[in-house]
Order: sequence, then C-alpha cells, then structure tokens
Amino acid sequence: MLNETIARINALAKKAKTVGLTPEETEERDRLRKEYLSTFRANLRAQLDNTYLVDEQGNKRPLPKKEQ
Repeated sequence: MLNETIARINALAKKAKTVGLTPEETEERDRLRKEYLSTFRANLRAQLDNTYLVDEQGNKRPLPKKEQ
C-alpha cells in the first residue's frame, strides 16, 4: 500500500504543477500526505525503540526518550 500511496501523491503533485488540482484532488492529496507521514513516523519510532546504546563494559541500554 505504501508504494501505491507514494505513487498517487507523486501523480497529484505533478498534476498540481502542470494543470492544477480540483478541490477533491486537493483533499485527497492532503489526506494521503497525512497518512504517509503518520506511517513514516510510526516506522521511525519503532526503529528508535529497538535501538540500544552499548557502553565500554558491554552494557546495553535503550535510547533515552526526549521530552516534547
């Protein structure tokens, strides 16, 4: 699904630059962008949650979470 989403976002971006978008297409583009960013952030968070720091003694500890 991610590849289809990216392809559709790219198609709408190209159309916006050349011909322009209808209001429905603008809404679809915005919805797809939000969906893509949500998926991207979730994947990045999962990757960071599974990343560990190893000190000189070989002790593993998870990355500290930053306060927002």
